[in-house]
Amino acid sequence: MGVKPVPRGWRSIPLRWRLIGLVTLGTILNYLARSTLSVAAPQLKLEFGMSTEDYSWVVLAFQASYTVMQTVAGSVLDALGTRLGFFLFAVGWALANMAHALATGWPSLAMFRALLGASEAAAIPAGAKAVSEWFPPRERSLATSVFQMGTSVGNMVAPPLVAFCILAWNWQAAFIVTGGLSLVWALLWYWSYRSPADHPAISAADRAAIAEAHNDDVAVKPTTRRELLRSRSFWGIAIPRFLAEPAWQTFNFFIPLYLASVWQLDLKSIALWAWLPFLAADFGSLAAGVLPTWLMRRGMPLVASRKVTMSIGALCMIGPACIGLAGSPGIAILLFCVGGFAHQMLSGALITLCADMFDSRAVGTASGMAGTSAWVGGMLFTLLIGQSADAWGYDPLFLALAGLDLIAAAVLWSLLREARRNVATNVEGV
Repeated sequence: MGVKPVPRGWRSIPLRWRLIGLVTLGTILNYLARSTLSVAAPQLKLEFGMSTEDYSWVVLAFQASYTVMQTVAGSVLDALGTRLGFFLFAVGWALANMAHALATGWPSLAMFRALLGASEAAAIPAGAKAVSEWFPPRERSLATSVFQMGTSVGNMVAPPLVAFCILAWNWQAAFIVTGGLSLVWALLWYWSYRSPADHPAISAADRAAIAEAHNDDVAVKPTTRRELLRSRSFWGIAIPRFLAEPAWQTFNFFIPLYLASVWQLDLKSIALWAWLPFLAADFGSLAAGVLPTWLMRRGMPLVASRKVTMSIGALCMIGPACIGLAGSPGIAILLFCVGGFAHQMLSGALITLCADMFDSRAVGTASGMAGTSAWVGGMLFTLLIGQSADAWGYDPLFLALAGLDLIAAAVLWSLLREARRNVATNVEGV
């Protein structure tokens, strides 16, 4: 009998981590597509004669459809399954992003943004659902932080790639290229992903890890939308996400405009600077995965480890609150970097809690509904920016973001309680 060869390279990585790597790549392309507009915004403002208020309505069209579709997308993912559901939404956002090249003014641009928002809404719920399907509780924070890093990598890649497309060809090419990449990924996803029950390459180790997830699960979890809405745990996650999301959306949609309007940077300079906060955000995502695991190894309960992680991130948001004191664009970018790190750290903890607190059959719905709450907060703050930025500047808005995150941490501690866990038993009916 021959010796079975030892897997090497990519094949040596456990299947569940390879699949979360695929989710991460999809998240990168999702955020690359949505960030294409923010990098192209200074060019499009000139092209279409848009004011900051006009641009805020374009952003708002994306946010409004994304907000509504978060809940719908989560339910669709639970109904169709992660594989088919995520594939259909990915094809949708790829085509919608490419359609931006057909825009002739800010109203048509807003229409295409609405289509993009509706289809992109599935990304975070799909990632959370994949984590709940494939990972035990002790690994969920790290798995979530890995795919959440894709949000900042996508934003980080966007400035140089989009600026290159605009300078080499035109602004339309930027949308076609970034949308086309997402279309290729959608096909790769459908070919590669399966649920644990259906995946032909699942190993004994992966099966054991998934079994651990069931054995160590929360004793009684909400499984329907009505039960979720009646759950204290759901509101303990949804309200902090409502308060925290405006910071990330402000970084996503307004950093290039801030640099152009306040510091008069051109497109090349924006491409040089604007990716740095999202590099820092990657480290925040990593911290959201590593810190709870470190705390749990030292005896801290699971939910408390998420709360502490979120609270540290909220405290770090004091950094971007001081952007108004910056004496140069370099200092402003440094403070944005602190903000990127802080937000992804606290956001990673909040997103992971959906996989911790709810049944895997309802994680898509729970994550989507919490995402709707988050995006309502982001949408309202975008309206505030559109109405006040030209008149009052950005400084009071950055200060408000830090205050909202600190309130979010207080709400999380007051509403969310440690989950009850199943006690392992081999006796049926006990």
